[in-house]
Amino acid sequence: MAKARVAVLISGTGTNMAALLYAAKAAECPYEIVLVASNNPDAAGLKLAEAEGIATFAHPHKGLSREAHDGIMHDALVAAKTEFVALAGYMRILTPEFVSQWEGRMLNIHPSLLPKYKGLHTHERAIEAGDSHGGCSVHLVTAELDDGPILQQTPVAILPGDTADSLAARVLIAEHQLYSRVLAQWVARENTPEYWLNRVREHALAQAEADEVASHGMPCFGIIGGKKFAYFSHDHHGDGRTALLVKISGAEEQAMLIEQDEARYFRPAYFGDGWVGIRLDLGDNDWDHIGQWIAKSWRAVASKKLVKLLDIADEF
Repeated sequence: MAKARVAVLISGTGTNMAALLYAAKAAECPYEIVLVASNNPDAAGLKLAEAEGIATFAHPHKGLSREAHDGIMHDALVAAKTEFVALAGYMRILTPEFVSQWEGRMLNIHPSLLPKYKGLHTHERAIEAGDSHGGCSVHLVTAELDDGPILQQTPVAILPGDTADSLAARVLIAEHQLYSRVLAQWVARENTPEYWLNRVREHALAQAEADEVASHGMPCFGIIGGKKFAYFSHDHHGDGRTALLVKISGAEEQAMLIEQDEARYFRPAYFGDGWVGIRLDLGDNDWDHIGQWIAKSWRAVASKKLVKLLDIADEF
């Protein structure tokens, strides 16, 4: 499976960038660093990235509006075919427009246990408050500074006599370990059975009068008190596949689908000709299309009255 393409934005030495870069050298790492970009052409991290064979880009922000500079950086990310962005000491407040373009695909690491101590001077503030621990947090980036959903945190004990510098040095060690691990988990999350099930569940339960039960050892979705219209199959009977099972018209449609794409469609064991399996573990799921399959399957088992009521509601 292709590795996720990650760009890292830095402003200085780029130690967290280096941690991400070296983690990416492992064969099992699900991401690769395709670009290191900076608002500071003299950032030391750029030289390290170049030495490691990573493409770099730099454009100073002085004399430019935030919108103009963010636009330049965005274009560089797009040109590198970036899929995810990791902020690693990027000392810029990003515009809402830039953030929205990378929603759900941009992560940041912050040297505190958020929501405590957003912004700067985090270690001083933790010590002055008498906290037992400082630490670091990896979160999704939103338009509000250091305010996005927290993905993971690592607490770091504050020792007697700690200064901001001594605490910062230990927190940095924690950052280097935490960031690469969380980034790897985040970019790979769409390739896990848990993620696929949640997406199937989202579409299935969006249908009218739908509920979820367990049937044949699988999560199953049906109309309350009525027929089933979707199953989530994960290595069922040891077949090694993760798939969505939906209703179809019969053997002719089943055969046609399998002939068109035998890698994706299959005849599910024990379900007969009225069902088809759609593999979810091929790495290229089109969730809009899968949602359409689920809606079509729901219509195949719903009562005419329920379908008619839904159609009337859609007209309004």
